[in-house]
Amino acid sequence: MTILVDDDDEDDLLLIQDAFDEHKVPNPIVFVQDGEDLMDYLYRRGSYEDLRGQPFPGVVLLDLNMPKKDGRAALREMKADENLRCIPVIVLTTSMAQEDITQTYASGVSSFITKPVTFDGLCDVVKALRHYWFNIVALPRCEESVKN
Repeated sequence: MTILVDDDDEDDLLLIQDAFDEHKVPNPIVFVQDGEDLMDYLYRRGSYEDLRGQPFPGVVLLDLNMPKKDGRAALREMKADENLRCIPVIVLTTSMAQEDITQTYASGVSSFITKPVTFDGLCDVVKALRHYWFNIVALPRCEESVKN
């Protein structure tokens, strides 16, 4: 099961990769850097056309504050699409705004996590994600990719 991480901050991407490596998460991790890139990946457009026919990611880690298309808009688009709404989305963002928490849950997010400010804190999040999302929870299978 592929983990798709959508975040525009290159330092955060490196720290997320390091935290997944630290906890020996065996799943492949794919990084995209904004909401448009996320939707291109999911719809297999542009540089992702070679992924047509392959399964969707098993889970998306989504930042909210990004250029081009922010995570809120990408989340709404994903959850409005019959083929994409089965993908669990975990918001991982610096926002602690109650409005963001309320709106993203109303839009269908599976979980909302505020990014820790330390690497150890991020490792704790990854450890919890690995345990809960990959060992405890039964995730839906989204085997079919979008056919364009």
